Amino acid sequence: MPQVQQSVEAAPSSAVAPSTADAEASAPIPPPPTDIYAGISTIPISASLIGSGVDANDLTGGVCSLTDRPHKKQVCLFYCDETEELARRIAAETDSVELKSIRWGTFADGFPNLFVPNAHGIRGQHVAFLASFSSPKVIFEQLSIIYALPRMFVASFTLVLPFFPTGTLERMEDEGDIATAFTLARILSNIPISRGGPTSLVIFDIHALQERFYFGDNVLPCFESGIPLLKHRLHQLPDSNNVTIAFPDEGAWKRFYKQLQHFPMVICTKVRDGNNRIVKLKEGDPTGRHVVIVDDLVQSGGTLIECQKLLANMGATKVSAYVTHGVFPKRSWERFVHDNGEGAAHGFAHFWLTDSCASTVKDVRGVEPFEVLSLAGSIAVALHI
Repeated sequence: MPQVQQSVEAAPSSAVAPSTADAEASAPIPPPPTDIYAGISTIPISASLIGSGVDANDLTGGVCSLTDRPHKKQVCLFYCDETEELARRIAAETDSVELKSIRWGTFADGFPNLFVPNAHGIRGQHVAFLASFSSPKVIFEQLSIIYALPRMFVASFTLVLPFFPTGTLERMEDEGDIATAFTLARILSNIPISRGGPTSLVIFDIHALQERFYFGDNVLPCFESGIPLLKHRLHQLPDSNNVTIAFPDEGAWKRFYKQLQHFPMVICTKVRDGNNRIVKLKEGDPTGRHVVIVDDLVQSGGTLIECQKLLANMGATKVSAYVTHGVFPKRSWERFVHDNGEGAAHGFAHFWLTDSCASTVKDVRGVEPFEVLSLAGSIAVALHI
């Protein structure tokens, strides 16, 4: 086997002299007085460099030396309400990222009333936007900003979309099916070109690698992964020498095995039994091992839970899980039970996920077995590519 946006009334964007409030809004945003990531595991930015093409020897003081060169790239980072905490964490990683605010409001008819304070101030600057397409109702207002920023005479524009939400809808099985992953890719492919050229688009662990071909030539997709965060965390475990990686299906194995090939592996598969789909062991031996199930995302969680039960029955001493994107619609994360140190048959020892889905982070913070691994360092590195 190969190894909810908060509605805030915005000032009209008519041509008037900037007010004191505008000046204040365009000033650098100070960090909050307390650590907004209290209780959330983060890793050194050096771990985020694994697989990035940046030499770890270029690190000084925990900050990438790309940000310390004489002509270092200074980035103005805009964000939406959902991604504010992650944006602040990114800015805390390096002094070359400056946070910029947007006024998010609505008109009486419910349509967005948006305003970028001191738009002249970002002319000639490298600009980025940290997006969250968590639901259809927030996509239009963010797209309005995404389409506007490159046209403000900026030096370059980068869109960071940690989770590409329609990634699982990438193919047609019956005539009439709509592959909405392709639809969203086409929308993002038409972002206006900035003075510096096409938009850079940063996405983490897109569901299917072939989706990179859905994007047009007006954007430069940069596909990153949360797996380096997982590997760093696994090496910190007391039983790190007893870890085996499990994949819930062959798709997950094809997606991630090259990044995890130095670990022993188990591959599960789904088979049909009438109208039911049953998880069975295809390859590998979980006996006596701490088995970590790895996948790109989780929704209802049914497959992961069935895998946990199977692995426990097959002799695993502990079962944990990792997903880059914890979507968890309808609070489905509540289905995942902590084993309380009693072993694999009683639940999950750990459930690691990243902060790509902001609402989930707020829900699971401090709840066992969940532990959040922040993408902040990885994004800080990607902004300086």
